Amino acid sequence: MTGKALVKIGFIPLVDAAALLIAAHKGFAAAEGLDVELIREVSWANIRDKLAIGRFDAAHLLAPMAVASTLGLGHVRVPLATPINLATNGNAIAVSTALHAELAAQGAVAHPGETARALAAIVARRRAEGREPLTFGMTFPFSMHNYQLRYWMAEGGVDPDEDLRLIALPPPYMVENLARGQLDGFCVGAPWSSVAVDAGVGVILHFGCEIFERALEKVLALRESVADDDPNLVAALVRSVSKGAAYVDAPQNLEEVSQILSRPEYVGVDAEIIRRVLTGRLRVNGQETRERDDYLIIGEASAMRPDPRQAEWIYAQMLRWRQTRYSPAMADKAKSVLRPDLFDAAIGGSHDRREIAAFAGPAFDGRSYEDYLAGFAIGQRL
Repeated sequence: MTGKALVKIGFIPLVDAAALLIAAHKGFAAAEGLDVELIREVSWANIRDKLAIGRFDAAHLLAPMAVASTLGLGHVRVPLATPINLATNGNAIAVSTALHAELAAQGAVAHPGETARALAAIVARRRAEGREPLTFGMTFPFSMHNYQLRYWMAEGGVDPDEDLRLIALPPPYMVENLARGQLDGFCVGAPWSSVAVDAGVGVILHFGCEIFERALEKVLALRESVADDDPNLVAALVRSVSKGAAYVDAPQNLEEVSQILSRPEYVGVDAEIIRRVLTGRLRVNGQETRERDDYLIIGEASAMRPDPRQAEWIYAQMLRWRQTRYSPAMADKAKSVLRPDLFDAAIGGSHDRREIAAFAGPAFDGRSYEDYLAGFAIGQRL
C-alpha cells in the first residue's frame, strides 16, 4: 500500500460499529494512511451485496453472514476474510408490553429457561384458541440474533420453524413494527431494544449474553482475495480499528464517544441511550434497570482477535437449523473465515481463548458436530 488509500466501508447504524466509526472520525485510520469513506446502510443484504461486488472494500458485518457468504448459503458464494472482530455480545431480546404481561402471568421471568417455558405455554394456548401465531423479528437468517431467538425458544419446547413466525427486518425498523403490533418481539443489536423501551412499546426480556456468553457478533470483513493480495491494507485497518476500540473503551471518552455516535450520519439516536449501551446499564422497562459489564464487548484484546473455533460454533448452529448440510470440507471452509493470522501480523501478542457458552443445553467444546446436535430435542441431527 503506497500513499493514501481510499477505502469504502459499509456499516449499519448500531453501537457495535463503534470501533470502526471512531477509528475514522478521530483520525486513527488517516494516521495509518487510509482515507476511509463510511457508508451508512439500512439492511444487511445491502451490505453483503455491495461487499460482494466490490462497491465496498470492507464492511461491518454479521459474523454468521461472513461464514454464510463464504459457503455460498443464501446468495452467490463470495469467500470473505475477517481480520478483526468489532464486537462480542451486544444484542437483546425485547417483547411487546402485552406479551411481557402474558409471560409474567405464567410466573417468574428472570431466567431464560423460565421465559422459554412461559412462551411455550402461550404458544400452546394460542394454538388451542385458533389464534394467529406469535411473530418475532430478527435482523437476518444468518445472524446471532436468529440463533439466540431459536436457541432460547427451543429450550422451552417451542419449535421456531413450526410454532411461530420468524421474519427478517433491518434493525432500524424493529421498533416501528413492534409499536404497530406487527411484531410481538425481536432480537436486535443495540441501541434498538433500548429505543423500544424508551418509547414505551417494548420490554427488554434478556440480554444476548444471557443466552450465549461471549458470542461473536460483528466483524470487519473483506473479500478473501483482497485480504490476501493486500496485507498492508489489512494491517492498517486492523491497527486503526484497534485504536478506535481502545478509545471507545477508555472511561474518560464515554461522553464524547456517545455524542459522536449519536450523530445522524452514524447511529442517529439520543446520546444518553448510547451511553447506557456502552456502560452495559440498560433500562429494561419503565422502572427497572439491568447491568452487565459484558453486555457489549468491543476493545478487549481477546475478543478482538478472530478465533476459528467460533466459526465452528456458528457452523454448528447453521446445521442445527437446516441452513446447510454437513461436510468436512464445508466445516473447514467455515473455520477459514476468521483469520487470527492477519490480526497477529498487524498487532501480535498473546490472547486468552474463551468459548461461547449457552444458558442451557450441551456445550460444543471440541466434540463432533454429530454428538453436539444429538444433544438437542429440537433441530436437525446429522
